Amino acid sequence: MKPVIIFGAGDIAEVVDYLFRETLGRTVAGFTVDREFVSSEAVFGKPLVPFDEVTARFPPDQFDGFVALSYNRMNVLRAQKVEAMRSEGYALTSYVSPRATVLTDKIGMNCLIFEDNTLQPFCQIGDNVTLWSGNHIGHHSVIEDNVFISSHVVISGGVRVGRNSFIGVNSTVVDHIEIAPFTLLGAGCLVQQSTDPEGVYAPSAAIEKRKVPSTRLRNI
Repeated sequence: MKPVIIFGAGDIAEVVDYLFRETLGRTVAGFTVDREFVSSEAVFGKPLVPFDEVTARFPPDQFDGFVALSYNRMNVLRAQKVEAMRSEGYALTSYVSPRATVLTDKIGMNCLIFEDNTLQPFCQIGDNVTLWSGNHIGHHSVIEDNVFISSHVVISGGVRVGRNSFIGVNSTVVDHIEIAPFTLLGAGCLVQQSTDPEGVYAPSAAIEKRKVPSTRLRNI
């Protein structure tokens, strides 16, 4: 396999570098970001190259690309950088943890799939999707492009998660409903009906501080 050039220089890029090296044995040759964000010549012990110079330093026919960014601007920024790297000629690879249970072959490019994810038969994962640790993606569900799913999320069977959505930790989506494009689900949501495009949803029961201090609780 070709060595990898990572777009990004933050925490996620450092994690992706570790995962490629330590769990897949793939070489990460360097990092790239837009020129205005280059503050040094190296990061994480490897070259950091302005994006307008990356093809000269790391030719696309010799290196694969990977965009390691967060869900900033509802995943739009990450999607833009995916297109930028593709326009420069890079083939974008995906990371799928060997500790994930993967029972589908329908996984797109520039996906980041961490350990302990379960991808059931006949589910589909689009391009540029992040599945953080410990999620369940049910049978026949479709995760569209540019989605970010945090940890310990349950997507039941036959669900469609629209493009550029974000799903917070410990959320549950019941079967056969649609999460519309650009939906934001806060941590701990129980979703029992389809959402509206660009909708923002949070659990109805907010956390309240109790008047009794923790030191006076007898059952904990």
